[in-house]
Amino acid sequence: MTDYIKQTEQALYDYLPDLNCREKELIESMKYSLEAGGKRVRPNLVFSFNELCNGKTDAAVPFACAVEMIHTYSLIHDDLPCMDNDDMRRGKPSNHKVYGEDTALLAGDALQSLAFEIMTSDKAISQSSAAACCKAVNTLAAYCGARGMVGGQVIDIINENKSAPLEVLREMDYKKTACLIKAACELGCISANADDKLIKSASEYGECIGIAFQIQDDILDVTSTDEELGKPVGSDNENAKSTYVSLLGIEKCRELVAELTDKAKTALNAFDGDTTALCDFADYLASRKK
Repeated sequence: MTDYIKQTEQALYDYLPDLNCREKELIESMKYSLEAGGKRVRPNLVFSFNELCNGKTDAAVPFACAVEMIHTYSLIHDDLPCMDNDDMRRGKPSNHKVYGEDTALLAGDALQSLAFEIMTSDKAISQSSAAACCKAVNTLAAYCGARGMVGGQVIDIINENKSAPLEVLREMDYKKTACLIKAACELGCISANADDKLIKSASEYGECIGIAFQIQDDILDVTSTDEELGKPVGSDNENAKSTYVSLLGIEKCRELVAELTDKAKTALNAFDGDTTALCDFADYLASRKK
């Protein structure tokens, strides 16, 4: 998937507005967070499902970049003092520590709107179809809005300094984390004009690895170090937040990660193509150390 990462990063920069403008600092702020790196999990999934459904790689590019822009905007906003108040992200100062809270907030807003702009551009439509672009926009908007990622953030805020039960935690993590990962899997299929059955199977895969991803995050928050993770660890405990680890313990959490990973790989049986890479990817996410 290294080629997918390179293709994503080049395209992300190409989609950014030109720096020769009065709002140059805003564009630099957007670029700062986009180039901060990360695992590029969501773009990888768009490309992988596009390939699995025999789609054209070029058709997946705007969708892959759009979902990464949405993810990046959410991280910028997450780190703000009014949210998680984190000074570090991926081993670098958070956006607002470099550009200020006002510009960081607006950079997140601009990345969100740019995501939908590139998905509906003439180029995107020519690479897939108007119908595919429309469906992709509807899918991503639903998964990142009030019923998805943003809704999950609100549930998180409401339950700060509270001992939330497991069902609330599961709903929060489904919306906050898994929804955007599901969106990426579905967008890959949509870019290849796959049928609804395959989209549903991709969605199940995404949901399972998304929840597993969050549980693994909770595990790392108590077992990793600031240097390994690239951000402060132990913040969940300091903020008295309920996590899978605090409710279930580390060993049970590790069992759940393994179960969800197996379920994700089983969902791939609906596809005729070679699913080895996606199975390996699920295993990688389940065993990651950062």
